[in-house]
Amino acid sequence: MFLKCIFEKNISMDLEVKKAVDALNKGDVILYPTDTVWGIGCDATNPIAVEKVYKIKKRKEKKPMLCLIEDLNMLKLYLDKIPVEVKSISNQTKPTSIIYPNPKGFAKNLISYNKTIGIRIPKHNFCNKLLKRFGKPIVSTSANISFEKTPTKYSQINLRILEEVDHIVNLEKDIIKAFPSRIYKIDKKGKLILIRQ
Repeated sequence: MFLKCIFEKNISMDLEVKKAVDALNKGDVILYPTDTVWGIGCDATNPIAVEKVYKIKKRKEKKPMLCLIEDLNMLKLYLDKIPVEVKSISNQTKPTSIIYPNPKGFAKNLISYNKTIGIRIPKHNFCNKLLKRFGKPIVSTSANISFEKTPTKYSQINLRILEEVDHIVNLEKDIIKAFPSRIYKIDKKGKLILIRQ
């Protein structure tokens, strides 16, 4: 019975990954669980999809939105320089986001006015499978309207968001997610600075 439950759970997750990837490939916006809170996401290289996310959140363009990337190998495709400390920080158990300067390959309307972007390598089964299968960075901004409180579970998400996203991932809807990520920033000298614990 235990093995049957695991098997059924894996099949359910694989199906949800496929549906989400299909949506992302069409330029759709998805609502999905992450290693921190529920996120609104899209193909981070597609400016039209990114614009949709800004509109759903009522957020001004160029106001930073985080992206998820599968691993360090994918990260290297979107940055010219990666400090050596990033590897050890990325291996930490607490979700950790890093603000990098001068990213490349992302939608231009996703990059902030000071030419930086926040990126996290998640340790989360669904996100890892999604990123691996999609093969590109995915926007991951909290599932709330700008200036409203970030929901800690699916049932708290604003109805307007549920109506305006194109696809909702049917996983982890009963799990409380109240853990924002630790944030580092890379300064002009290439050093990592902790800006949120």
